[in-house]
Amino acid sequence: MSIAVTTLDRQINDYLGILNVRQKKALLTVAKTFAEEQPENDYSDEFKAELDSRYEEYKNGGILISEAEANKRIRKIIKSKK
Repeated sequence: MSIAVTTLDRQINDYLGILNVRQKKALLTVAKTFAEEQPENDYSDEFKAELDSRYEEYKNGGILISEAEANKRIRKIIKSKK
């Protein structure tokens, strides 16, 4: 654990001692909300399966294009839709 995190933990703990019950409940609600936010929950199961499929294809010799090539293809698609 880094010094910055340890300092933050200590500061949070110091404030807990001076909060009233209502304030502690509000803080708990906020903390639970942050704790429940997981990046993996942002993606649907279908999207995760698609990413897994593409990664497996890449590992089995699939092609990989550069960022520049991807941007070129994207611009071409966007231009064709106008």
